[in-house]
Amino acid sequence: MFQFIQQQEDLAVLLHKMEHCSTYALDTEFIKVDTLYPKLGVCQINLDGQVALLDGTVLDLTHFWDKVFNAQQNIFHACSEDIDLIYHYADQKPLHNIFDTQVAMAFLGNGLQVSYQNALKTYLDIEIEKDQTRSDWLARPLTPQQISYAANDVLYLPRLAEALKRDLQSKGIYHYVLEDCQNLTKEIGTDTPLAELYTDIGNYRHSRRELMQLQQLSIWREQITKAMNQPRSFILKNATMIDLVEKNPRNTFQLAQVKDIRPNVVREHGKMILELLKFLPPEDEWPLRIARPIKNNSKELAPKVDQLIDGIVNQTSIPKEVLLRKKWLHAIYEHVVFGLDEQVLPDYLLGWRYELLTKPLIALLHQDSEYLAMQMKVTR
Repeated sequence: MFQFIQQQEDLAVLLHKMEHCSTYALDTEFIKVDTLYPKLGVCQINLDGQVALLDGTVLDLTHFWDKVFNAQQNIFHACSEDIDLIYHYADQKPLHNIFDTQVAMAFLGNGLQVSYQNALKTYLDIEIEKDQTRSDWLARPLTPQQISYAANDVLYLPRLAEALKRDLQSKGIYHYVLEDCQNLTKEIGTDTPLAELYTDIGNYRHSRRELMQLQQLSIWREQITKAMNQPRSFILKNATMIDLVEKNPRNTFQLAQVKDIRPNVVREHGKMILELLKFLPPEDEWPLRIARPIKNNSKELAPKVDQLIDGIVNQTSIPKEVLLRKKWLHAIYEHVVFGLDEQVLPDYLLGWRYELLTKPLIALLHQDSEYLAMQMKVTR
């Protein structure tokens, strides 16, 4: 019933079929336990109702990835890790032509993280097993259970997508979903500049000195994890980095007491970590403090922000967690506090949300001169 392709000549036949189909339903199975980059085991594709499983351990998929990038649309469910894998193996990005059924489910009020299993049950009344999620996808031969599991992940995906598209189009928000999917795939393909990595770890409670230390640690961690192809948590977890700058250890003994730090990291990299904490550039080169969330500061403005957001939710029926995420709201705060250009805001805030949400929020925040003055003072 399902074709498992392990030979290049069989893949060539599939590639020819792909030329006569504009939409693909895709999924991947991979292992990413002790590496930074995923190891592809199987790539699944539903092509006009025919499911093929491609052996990622032996096949040259260069031309297959080219077809994916040139398709009219690629359908995924929860595509983030799949897209990250494709970027790594295809060595090209971004992928613009995505419809993610998990994103679509979120717009329709099912939560941000609805599983494929629950999506099928909710929309198609189909039940599938999800018992092979953690199996070894690099081992050969694959078991019948693995093959069935992998095939099911794309077998019903086109039907699910069509059902969701009908609902989205009836509500007039299908193009919103497509735009968010495009922003998601662009976001996955955009590396945070090394000098800004610390912003995903630090918070407004940290001093400028601590932020400078986090900046140096995060740059070093990124460079070494890529060179060694190891997960970032194998070197330093985010919580460990925060503990490092808050405890500021002076020697190896103190370093070993830091939260969740691995003994081998202390042994192999302890000297470097201590130097990164101790030797800092001149103070005028340290990052500014991170702006405090408005709810921690402004008793008058915070309710107005909530009221504005709630009004848009009622107007559009788009769930609040889809409309505006916490990190996007913080980006708007920082834009206003530091007088930044609007073009540095996340792309999500510059598309369909701009006139509806972003522009009114910026105008509202500018009304509170006391809040802005206080923010400029505490961030320096």
